[in-house]
Amino acid sequence: MISYIRGELVTISNDSIVVDNNGIGYNIFIPTSILGSLPHCGSEVKIHTYFLVREDTQSLYGFLKRDDLEIFKMLISVNGIGPKGALAILSTLTPDELKFAILSDDSKAISKAPGVGSKTAQRCIIELKDKINISSTDSSPINVEELSGTVSSAKTEAVSALVVLGYSQSEAYKAVNNLPAEYDTVEEIIKQALKNLL
Repeated sequence: MISYIRGELVTISNDSIVVDNNGIGYNIFIPTSILGSLPHCGSEVKIHTYFLVREDTQSLYGFLKRDDLEIFKMLISVNGIGPKGALAILSTLTPDELKFAILSDDSKAISKAPGVGSKTAQRCIIELKDKINISSTDSSPINVEELSGTVSSAKTEAVSALVVLGYSQSEAYKAVNNLPAEYDTVEEIIKQALKNLL
């Protein structure tokens, strides 16, 4: 119903903002991860919104990018994840990190969000894995073959080593996948991936 709101950013709080559009102040719930990307109060802002209407409430949820809004819609389509749960996930993980977590079956990363247990995280992966558009990530393109398991043995070993060192599977995949092809030994890959992770 309300696709986006453009107006003056009036107030910023921990989990919401107020945008003034033609004298009407819209209270919009946001993930905390976008707080650092918002302009200062008094600036014009365009927020892509999801308008939720329930028997007892009407709420607006907002995002700076349309892509992030689409991820939010996907999350709330998962059984057991409501708007608050979806915001908690997107406050803990950026949309790109969430996509990597889903594609690499990293339920541990998703369950770090407050109120999201391991069963809900697993359900999220199962229900969304086929819906994620990997070409729409903001970072460098993901190699589909590598994520689907035909990754070189050196890269596979490097990812396993990084997980042993305490990094999540999605962090490890992302760091290894972003490396140029010139690094082909396990030691080189781990060394360069660690530089990206630090």
